[in-house]
Amino acid sequence: MENRKVLIVGGGIAGLCTGVYLRRLGFDTEILEMHTISGGLATAWKKGGFTFENCIHWLVGSKNGGDLNAGWKEVFDIGRLDFFDDPVFQVLERGADRIAIYRDPDRLEAELLAKAPPDAAAVKELVGLIRRIARLRMPEGDTFLQNIGAYLGLARHLPMLSKYGKLSMADYSKRFTNPILRKFFSAGVSELSFLAIVFSLAWMAQGNAGYPIGGSLRMIGLIEDNYRKLGGRIRFMARVERILVENGRAVGVALEDGEELRADIVVSAADGHATIFDMLEGKFADDRIRKIYETYKPFPSYVQVSLGVDADLRGEPGAVVLLLDEDIQVDPETTEDAVAFRVFNFDPTFAPVGQTAVVCVLTTYNHEYWCGLREKDAARYEAEKERVAAAVTAVFESRFPKARGKIRVVDVATPATIVRYTGNWRGSMEGWLYTPATGIRQLPCVLPGLGNFGSSAESVG
Repeated sequence: MENRKVLIVGGGIAGLCTGVYLRRLGFDTEILEMHTISGGLATAWKKGGFTFENCIHWLVGSKNGGDLNAGWKEVFDIGRLDFFDDPVFQVLERGADRIAIYRDPDRLEAELLAKAPPDAAAVKELVGLIRRIARLRMPEGDTFLQNIGAYLGLARHLPMLSKYGKLSMADYSKRFTNPILRKFFSAGVSELSFLAIVFSLAWMAQGNAGYPIGGSLRMIGLIEDNYRKLGGRIRFMARVERILVENGRAVGVALEDGEELRADIVVSAADGHATIFDMLEGKFADDRIRKIYETYKPFPSYVQVSLGVDADLRGEPGAVVLLLDEDIQVDPETTEDAVAFRVFNFDPTFAPVGQTAVVCVLTTYNHEYWCGLREKDAARYEAEKERVAAAVTAVFESRFPKARGKIRVVDVATPATIVRYTGNWRGSMEGWLYTPATGIRQLPCVLPGLGNFGSSAESVG
């Protein structure tokens, strides 16, 4: 295989992992990344002595021997990461009222029953589901026989998974009368399948969803190091404009600067829409693929306000959601009645001693507004970023008076930032939204009529 060359478009997690596996199979590989660093959306950036995380909240597979742990070991030495398992997943507050969402099901149940006794039935149902799913093991082997035990375990729970898979987060929130608990399920991406949060809490209950100290940059750096040690190459600032096709087979790529690179195989780990409809001009999209892009909903984009605070915020929650008395206007089509802050008091690599990095993410589907402003009215674009930052900062300083007047760095990223650095369609933060309507379905990784071409799982949206 050493003489067979593969070009991989995109240097995010999917592209790097694809490169690792192909190098182990003996292929000659080169990753083409449009940005100056690898990682794609799994990234962070540094400003004024602070690191602002853009991706990792927790990593499923952090526990040795847990679900997905073996998969991560295949692509990098996960043992080199130090993980932090906060006992509290999230704290929700409305004024003096406060509810903690614990990772441990027993503590979670006690907390919710104490804070929302009228919702006892819904609380017990939720915690019961978390306990049941925490006992499941996901299929990870390469063959049916290797996975037979996991399949049998899943089969017993199919009726339960089918029942709750029909509910969205917003649907399930209606089972609670407590307004703070209702907001826990309806805040953010309320169309998301209810099972998404149940599985996340179940992995946390297993101790298998820790936060890697150093965040995205640390983890991506380890995967990239492994890829390079295997002999793989990465070219940065290499934006692919077209995938070259001859006689129905991918034969290489044309870069934005006009350079053409030839290969035996092309794999796109880049955004799916950009790959199919721009790099390949839509020539290999059949009715199924077009319908997916017409009917499936991607994850939203976001405005991220990052704060570098000259205060030690140890003792405060690492993740807190504040229910607001007055909505924040994100853009002309988007308002938020709650804001979530990630207070990185648990990652000593993100700020100088005695200081704290803080991130607030406000979701929006109005990517066109932000991209249009940046392109056509730079002054107004900057003014809008400052307006949102001021609103978020006011809420933050009200809740964290210790930080009042001590914010040294303010950084704002918008959907235009996401499009600029990753090329993600509509500035989406991930790919397709997992909803009750779509479920978990395997989407096509090849295109009809195009040989010597493949796409990675990360490039669906």
